Amino acid sequence: MHKSEICYHKSTMNLTIKEAGSHQAYIVASVKHPTNPDIAAESLYSRIAQMLKERELKIVHERIFGSLGKASQIVTTRAEILCSQGISPESPFSYIQGNPPWGEGLAGIIIRAVSSSGRVKDVWTITDNSVPCGKGWQLNGSKYLILQNTQGEADSADSTQTRTARAQHMFERANRILSQQGASYKNVVRTWIYLSDILEWYDEFNEVRNRTYRDFGIMPGQNSHLLLPASTGIQGTVLNKAPVAMDLLAVVPGEDSQPMIQRMSSTRQIEAYHYYSAFSRGLLIIEPEVSELQVSGTAAINEEGKSLYPDDIRGQIDYTFNAVDALIRLENVSLEDICAATVFVKRPEDIRIFQEMAGSRGLEDFPCVCVVADICRKELLFEIDAEIVIKKGFQDSRIQGVK
Repeated sequence: MHKSEICYHKSTMNLTIKEAGSHQAYIVASVKHPTNPDIAAESLYSRIAQMLKERELKIVHERIFGSLGKASQIVTTRAEILCSQGISPESPFSYIQGNPPWGEGLAGIIIRAVSSSGRVKDVWTITDNSVPCGKGWQLNGSKYLILQNTQGEADSADSTQTRTARAQHMFERANRILSQQGASYKNVVRTWIYLSDILEWYDEFNEVRNRTYRDFGIMPGQNSHLLLPASTGIQGTVLNKAPVAMDLLAVVPGEDSQPMIQRMSSTRQIEAYHYYSAFSRGLLIIEPEVSELQVSGTAAINEEGKSLYPDDIRGQIDYTFNAVDALIRLENVSLEDICAATVFVKRPEDIRIFQEMAGSRGLEDFPCVCVVADICRKELLFEIDAEIVIKKGFQDSRIQGVK
């Protein structure tokens, strides 16, 4: 893998693209220092649009992390830039309240895009009641589906339903949309779940998820193989302030071509479902050209399910890095191979400590978006999730110092 130097402290904005074989790419755009959000959005989306056009790529998953107070101008700038480059701004996206450490503004953007030619066939928009809600594409005879910003109710956050009822409806709605695409929740390999006020009701959310997953037939004990998706569950409020929203990735094997899907277990952490959180530590999708490794949200939780290093951000970061490294080294990759990551810190000042500690591991150019958010337990200060593309056909290029 080609490496180039990026210094976190000398650049206002950084942009990374990692091409995965001939058919997809990950783009990570991050803002490193206080910047006018309109200027940041214009600079980053101009470069993103250029990359998409040059490589004939189409966006299939887009997450924007920023403060809700600046969302309107960021979203408007996004639409104007994409439209000016002949790219439809109507493609679904998720805007999540992921405040940068300085408080207000744009923290960053994570995009997955696929080639509009070659191995990928028939990229289409998924709709629910005529409203775009995701993307689908064919690859090597299999169907890939991404749903974005799935909520318990499609119209408004103003509802008499409880948070738990809306969480259950969210999962059921996702399953219904998937069924319209010839899939089911059993095909889900990855979820990103954003909960407003996570510390107030995460246990209740887990009860709903466990019950619903049991109804879907994917909880351990009902099958000989672990069927739980990899997942991130983190604090995050979406634009309409719904209590919970979810993005997901599902893979439907084709009749003649079936990607191998392997759930991964960590040597340093207990399976999450043992402490009633229904997700796998990681998941590997093996395709002929490249393999894709999805790493769940990971924090300083040990092999007994206990939180470690309370009020010690350095201890938590170090343990978390080691836990992720131990998981992915099972597939002969390292932290340097990560294509896209989200870094969550509870306290804004700790982002600098993360950057320092990442640099000490040779990860000065780590492709991540850093945001301030509560983790699922009050004593946890740090969490990271990641996506990795491994094996053949891997290329890597970076643009640094976007102005």
